[in-house]
Amino acid sequence: MKDIMIMNVKKIAFGAAVVFFTNFAVAQTLQDGINSVDSDKFAQAKNNFTQMIAKEPTAENYFYLGNTYLRQAEPDFAAATENFNKGLGVDSKSYLNKIGLAAVKLGKGDKSAVAEIQKIVTDSKEKDAEVLFRAAEALTLFEKNNAPDLAIQFLNKAVEKAQKKGVPANYYYTLGDAYRLKKLPGDAMTAYEKALPTAKNKASVFTRMGTLWMAAQQWKLAKENIDKAISADATYAPAYKALAAYDIRYQQNAKATQDLINYTKYADEDPYTQLEIAKLYFTNEDYANSKQVLDKIFDKINDPIKFKLRAYQLYADGKYAEAKQSMDTFVSQADKSRVQPADQGLQGLIAAGLAKDEKDPAKKSALTSEAQQKIAIAKAAKDETMKWDMELANIAGGATQGSVDAGPTTPEIEALKKKVAANAQDSDSLFKLATAYQDAKNWNGAILTWQKMIALLPDWAPAYYSQGYSYQQAGNNDAAKIAYEKFISTVKPAEIEANKQTLAYAYFAVAYMSKDSDVAKAKDYVAKSLQLDPAYEDAVKLNKEINK
Repeated sequence: MKDIMIMNVKKIAFGAAVVFFTNFAVAQTLQDGINSVDSDKFAQAKNNFTQMIAKEPTAENYFYLGNTYLRQAEPDFAAATENFNKGLGVDSKSYLNKIGLAAVKLGKGDKSAVAEIQKIVTDSKEKDAEVLFRAAEALTLFEKNNAPDLAIQFLNKAVEKAQKKGVPANYYYTLGDAYRLKKLPGDAMTAYEKALPTAKNKASVFTRMGTLWMAAQQWKLAKENIDKAISADATYAPAYKALAAYDIRYQQNAKATQDLINYTKYADEDPYTQLEIAKLYFTNEDYANSKQVLDKIFDKINDPIKFKLRAYQLYADGKYAEAKQSMDTFVSQADKSRVQPADQGLQGLIAAGLAKDEKDPAKKSALTSEAQQKIAIAKAAKDETMKWDMELANIAGGATQGSVDAGPTTPEIEALKKKVAANAQDSDSLFKLATAYQDAKNWNGAILTWQKMIALLPDWAPAYYSQGYSYQQAGNNDAAKIAYEKFISTVKPAEIEANKQTLAYAYFAVAYMSKDSDVAKAKDYVAKSLQLDPAYEDAVKLNKEINK
């Protein structure tokens, strides 16, 4: 990906002017580096600070390079530590590099680093606004390991000390971030508003405002501010990342894919930024793009999180043994604090996948037990990274790409597969392919194709109904129930009349499949089926049977 030039500088014809402008363009400044970090251009920032070190190997310049490794989406603690130590080698009293090393400890989950940072600030006698600011930044960097109260205290002092020369906008940004951590959105918004007049790039402020409104679930205001950010600077990468999060929230998968393409275009080729892009593609259920990005940078990054993402991708492909190997590598190499409930849930799903084909009864039982325990951890944490019940049902039903390829096909299916491969966003071809699979009674093919349709058009209710029908025909009643219930909940009130017959059947199907396990639910659903279609014979019979 080539860097996008934001400004085109006119060529100057005169020799002296050319020399002057050339030197001006090459000179790297602290502000350039700060702007690059803020724009998710981490490779550019690292290059910037490396050039500054080559010119002046000061303790401060080593700090700024080390801090860049902490600011990226997945911190590189080893590279950060190396640079902070080099900075201390130049000046053993460097408060900034001492803060950097304490920040590394905090990022790894060592809470004693908070007191350490406080002592460094005390030792500095609070004379330097930048030391106060960087101490506060360190206390707000990590979602699970932070100290916002102390950060706010330091930031207010930093703002006060910087008044004479003018308060840098990033002092206010970070104050807003600290208030966010304290769940004080009003104070956070006030801090961001103070940043607006001094911010050279207003997009940076509007993006923060937009994500703050998203955190408060004020979606309209979130979208308005993200739109303002893109209007202010259409090349500001984090705005597209925020927009992708917004569109993923609304299950607008095609839009989110376009947002991520824009984010990729305006961020840079730094491997850790690309890793973040791969993760976002995966969240958007765009597994092909996720794999493509990860494959490109897998050998360029040392962070064990790459094995976790690879495990998710392998699981999505039904390659359970390989997925387990990748997940085991992640768990063995990563700090324990980085293993999330969702990761345990994934381990549970992988165990369920392995149990399905395990012939040894003792091993099968152990894997099944592990699956239940680990998925229970994810569900207890109310984690929604995966649709746990539907994933389990899919594993039980065996709807994998391998089972689709082994099933019946037709010339029509093969022609449509080529169309979909050429354009994954072609909803018309996806619909026809799913229907062709149903006509050929390749139910696994229909299930997976309806799933792609759902990813593309999550608000289109008929796809859930058709998927439920395909699951039912494949003998996977657990998954059929989930799909039918999703159909019922997705039909909008204005569409009920037009969908009366299919709704009546969906309610009946769920009632019928629940009659032996949940009689109360079966009675409720069959009653709803009959409300929609009182003459529906199967529902009338079931109603009599369960209400004897």
